[in-house]
Amino acid sequence: MDAAHSLYPIADKLADAARAAALPHFRSAASIADNKAEDGYDPVTEADRAAERAMRDILAELRPDDGIEGEEYGSQPGTSGFTWYLDPIDGTRAFVAGLPSWTTLIGLVQDDRPIIGVIDQPWMDERYVGLTDRDWTAYLMARGTKTQLITRRLQTLTQAILSTTDPFILTPPERGAFDHLRATAKLTRYGLDAYAYARLAAGTIDMVAESGLKSHDVAALIPVIHGAGGLVTDWRGEPAKLGGQIVAASCRKILDEALISLRRSAL
Repeated sequence: MDAAHSLYPIADKLADAARAAALPHFRSAASIADNKAEDGYDPVTEADRAAERAMRDILAELRPDDGIEGEEYGSQPGTSGFTWYLDPIDGTRAFVAGLPSWTTLIGLVQDDRPIIGVIDQPWMDERYVGLTDRDWTAYLMARGTKTQLITRRLQTLTQAILSTTDPFILTPPERGAFDHLRATAKLTRYGLDAYAYARLAAGTIDMVAESGLKSHDVAALIPVIHGAGGLVTDWRGEPAKLGGQIVAASCRKILDEALISLRRSAL
């Protein structure tokens, strides 16, 4: 059995533990956020901290030699060649606002290659899973039902549903490139954070373009989208790095069309 399939049960345990830690705080007084940014607003709640602690406790017991990169508690080096990337609540602003578009992100990277991705939405009981070792696969577990994830195959960007979390955090050149995509696409939606990538894998969104992402924002997304038949690259069209500028697309045709605009502001 390959590493992705053999280690997925641990990723599943991590997602279960994060759910149990975070859900009691959602839509409650406990969802009040602190601001961890020195400049601006970057919220963090006790749910973020509790969910990451719960996942780290499991890894300390079951995979003590693996590395960990977590949003709230930083880096822990490992010796096994495997690193777990943990974002306990991606979309803390949505969490604080009581909106169910936040997710828990769990990515496993082996020697710089993401091999397991989990995008978990606890409130709606949706777990999007991608395994990209020898046999690429992706599926959704929702309310007791397992469904294969397959992206849509479009012929042109004018047919596409586009998303980004917040266009106002893009630099002016990046904003110009995104505005060109928005003017071309059929429909654009905002504020979904990593949930947009999950729905891309599920075939209801066709492209997500973002910038300024961190490693824990990206590691889980790549296996889910690749396993569903989609693509993830940087804004130059090169293989996606763990952070920075990311564009995810349901198929090659619309990605190539979008890159004409995105390359103009690629870093």
